[in-house]
Order: sequence, then C-alpha cells, then structure tokens
Amino acid sequence: MLTLLSSLLSFLMSGMPKFLEMFQDKADKKHELALAAMQTERELALKKAGLEYQERIEQIHTEQISIQADTAIKTSVIDAQKAEMEALYKHDAEIGKGAAQWVINLRAGTRSLLTLGFFLLLVLIDIMIFIHGYQNGASFKDLAEMLWDEDTRIMFAAIITFHFGGRAFGK
Repeated sequence: MLTLLSSLLSFLMSGMPKFLEMFQDKADKKHELALAAMQTERELALKKAGLEYQERIEQIHTEQISIQADTAIKTSVIDAQKAEMEALYKHDAEIGKGAAQWVINLRAGTRSLLTLGFFLLLVLIDIMIFIHGYQNGASFKDLAEMLWDEDTRIMFAAIITFHFGGRAFGK
C-alpha cells in the first residue's frame, strides 16, 4: 500500500508544473469569458442604437483582439518555458566554464547516473544477501520476502516513478 502511495506521490510531484499550468489556463479562460460577456453587452447596445454597420466593425475588431490575446498568451507561455530552459542552460554553462569535458558530461547525466547507481546497488546487495542465505539453507520464499520487503518497494518505486514521471510530464 505504501509502495503504491509513494509511487503515486512521486509521479504527481514530477507533474506539478503541468498541474499549475492548468490553473493558469483556467484563469485565462475565465478572462476570455469576461471579454465575451462584455462583447455581448456591447452588441446588444449597438443593436438598440441601430448601428448594424458599427456592430460588424466592432465584432471584427473584437475577434482580432481575441486572436491577438490568444496568440500572446500562447507565445508568452512558450517564451517563458524557453526562457527558463535557456536560463538553466546558461547557468550550467557558467558553472562548467573551465571544466574538463568529462566533468561537464558527468554533471549532465546526474539524474540518470543516480537512478542507475541506486538500481545497481540494490541488485548487488540483493545478490549478496541471496547467496549468503542460500549457502546457509534459507528457503527461496524467505529470501524473496526478505530481499523485496515493503521499504525496498517504496524506495525503488518512488525513485523510478519520479525519474520517468518527470520525463513524461516534460513532453
């Protein structure tokens, strides 16, 4: 149960930026609805005044503004994401100045190396415990329960889910 909970929590935490973006999208849609309501009120007022031609011009103008606003919002989100990535890359480049290429490559692979390192450590420890238990006459069932206990499942699931979940939400 804790394994499932930790996996779910790790996956959700890696998707937090997308979740926050959803709230921003909701606010943007609310703003668009307010603009549409104002446009409807203006159209009713124009109809009362009998200004059909003026109404059409205003409608075209409002549509242009709406299209420009939508484009600006989408562009600003994309620009913000690009700016964030550029800032991260610039920061990394500044830190890496004067370093050897292998150091730069090592820094770039930190997340993958940590995940792989944890997996290899887990496998090595499990192999050693299994060999020791087998030599001392422990049953396979007892060894399996001891090697893959609840804590190990929780830790392994949290790390793997966060690592691959972050990549899934990033796309």
